[in-house]
Amino acid sequence: MPQFPWDRLEPAKAVAAAHPGGIVDLSVGTPVDPVPELVQGALRAASDSPGYPLTAGTPQLREALAEWLRRRVGAEIGTAAVLPLVGSKELVAWLPTQLGLGRGDAVALPELAYPTYDVGARLAGCEPRTYREPWEADTAGLKLLWLNSPSNPTGRVLTKDELARTVEWAREHGVLVVSDECYIELGWDAEPLSVLHPSVNGGSHEGLLALHSLSKRSNLAGYRAAFAAGDERVVRELLEVRKHGGMIVPRPVQDAMAAALGDTVHVDEQRARYAQRRAALRTAFLKAGFTIDHSEASLYLWASRGESCWDTVNRLAEQGILVAPGEFYGPKGDRHVRIAFTATDERVRAAVDRLAG
Repeated sequence: MPQFPWDRLEPAKAVAAAHPGGIVDLSVGTPVDPVPELVQGALRAASDSPGYPLTAGTPQLREALAEWLRRRVGAEIGTAAVLPLVGSKELVAWLPTQLGLGRGDAVALPELAYPTYDVGARLAGCEPRTYREPWEADTAGLKLLWLNSPSNPTGRVLTKDELARTVEWAREHGVLVVSDECYIELGWDAEPLSVLHPSVNGGSHEGLLALHSLSKRSNLAGYRAAFAAGDERVVRELLEVRKHGGMIVPRPVQDAMAAALGDTVHVDEQRARYAQRRAALRTAFLKAGFTIDHSEASLYLWASRGESCWDTVNRLAEQGILVAPGEFYGPKGDRHVRIAFTATDERVRAAVDRLAG
């Protein structure tokens, strides 16, 4: 296994923490705002749950997942084609293994990507293989291709035509497309589209799987609440493996997920918070001499000073601001840093003031 990326950031974190005004941590996209009260209430109401929960999810949760997909991403899908997850990272890391892939198989991922796609391939003994555009991937031994739109770290959003071209190409080559869409409700300068939308897939979910998370939209990172949906055959296969492996979302969390997916008010309120923080940080970093690329969606700004990402990290750490080096996400990121706007309003104001000074 490669070294855990965030361990390499510890020296810069120590420098930033020593700032007289305290650290402004913009390195990790972890929620800082409260869990919505209606979600907390659903969790409390289900707290007396002594029995084993269903790996497939309660009927109420499965219906809530299917209904959210119909309403929010335009996907007509049945309750047998959805599957709750113990957070989306869990499936990202173990999906190749759960699908029975191994030595001799390849997993394709974007050249700038969430590191766990690569880790998941390695855990299964597969070859991780990067691509610039998905339809340019080497198909020899290729069984699974990761999409990530909106992207972490760049915030890039794939267009309908790019998604449709990828789906058509993958079906021609017998490759399963897995689309990580956990930032789909956080489009700013573009409207993200799901691979499950009929305009992308021609009305069929064959060979497609989408991952969604409640960590960002509902501040449920601490609940480990996510789900997969798509090709019913693939979902059924994963369900059997997960039953055997005991990979089950706790019953109170299942009820909390159903409550969160049925409400849009808290999502709109959280979007407004993030929009305000994004605007403040974007303006401040541009004024400080940075360029910002892509970043049309997600919870990050993909920024550069035209120098080594580690030089930028260290310069900002001296101002008490911690960001993530782009190198964490692949060699092509070595001139960029990823800036999260998941900090409190007070910490965002502190960063803006320091950048101006």
